[in-house]
Amino acid sequence: MNILVVGGGGREHAIIKKIKENKTVEQIYALPGNGGIAADATCVNIAATDVEKIVDFAIGNNIDYAVVAPDDPLVLGCVDALQAKGISCFGPNKAAAIIEGSKVFSKNLMKKYGIPTAAYEVFDDVDKALEYLETAPIPTVIKADGLALGKGVIIAMTREEAKDAVISIMQDKQFGKSGDNIVIEEFLTGPEVSVLSFTDGNVVVPMISSMDHKRACDNDTGLNTGGMGTVAPNPYYTDNIAEECMQKIFLPTIRAMKAEGRTFKGCLYFGLMLTPNGPKVIEYNCRFGDPETQVVLPLLESDLLTVMQAVTNETLAEIEVKFSNKSACCVIMASRGYPSSYEKGYEITIPTDLLDSTYVAGATLKDGKLLTNGGRVLGVTSVENTLKDAIGASYEKVEKIKFDNRYYRNDIGARALKAGEAK
Repeated sequence: MNILVVGGGGREHAIIKKIKENKTVEQIYALPGNGGIAADATCVNIAATDVEKIVDFAIGNNIDYAVVAPDDPLVLGCVDALQAKGISCFGPNKAAAIIEGSKVFSKNLMKKYGIPTAAYEVFDDVDKALEYLETAPIPTVIKADGLALGKGVIIAMTREEAKDAVISIMQDKQFGKSGDNIVIEEFLTGPEVSVLSFTDGNVVVPMISSMDHKRACDNDTGLNTGGMGTVAPNPYYTDNIAEECMQKIFLPTIRAMKAEGRTFKGCLYFGLMLTPNGPKVIEYNCRFGDPETQVVLPLLESDLLTVMQAVTNETLAEIEVKFSNKSACCVIMASRGYPSSYEKGYEITIPTDLLDSTYVAGATLKDGKLLTNGGRVLGVTSVENTLKDAIGASYEKVEKIKFDNRYYRNDIGARALKAGEAK
């Protein structure tokens, strides 16, 4: 089979490595891929958002199956365009991808169908939003409606911070048109849990739960990032909570999307908060999370391509999706200064025996050398019998991977370990 994977980050590298395990796969193309992915797939310099060129490439190269991984091409309708040419795809169509593409849509969906989430108000007028903030409960959460590279959410601890956020998003257009509408949301408390799930629109098969570490620095300080590391499973996510989420959140969401004529097929990511009043949805993503994918897929014992095809063919109920009962830890190695300004172009040295467990996100190949080319450079994952061993193994690997200007958190998984000990 000829496989096409749209995207070029650590998430896509993890997907490609897992798909390669299927013996029927002859060729994998990554559009655009990156310097590290080039070791596992043929990278083609076509942007993930250039839907027309992606479709032309797929037709010209006899692609049998395509995986559209990032949010932007999904929201743009890349799956629709490929399917229109007879190419089978993994990923939701444009109508379903709106669940991430518009926070206003997803909040209204949850309200309509009684899916637990934070109380909220929607605004398309900056003055009305500012007026509302005069009496709104503080802290509060301000969200740009559309996609914003994972940075369109601001937690405001004071009324002034909240007003500044509204002006920045709606008036100064910090996130462009994504900020034409905003959601002002109740501030929830409790442990956060990420649950990725396979769904064919009829059944939901949750993957192993995980815990992301969004802040740039140790002890959850510093700026918000795209994720500095993950562990799986998440110790806060018990069997009882999982069952409650299935009945009150996962299945109702799939049924709601189907009722709206927006049947969701692909990977639906549930960002949850386990509040004192039960689990609530913080956000939906219409695709695999990054870096959650780098700990969840290494724990998948079933063949990923087979599972993806079952999602496409709406036969997910007929196959077994099996995960290991081990633990995984991924530590992100970034460029110092990320997520603000940082320098690029430093040579990366990865020992040969670590290539299988390293997922490259921001790197380019130049004259045969792998050079840093992004804020998050790579993720290093270990799978062990215990979370403590997985964390230790990942940090041992991190010490062996070299590049100038490297930066990483030293406490990935520490909170999970403490929670696990307290159980």
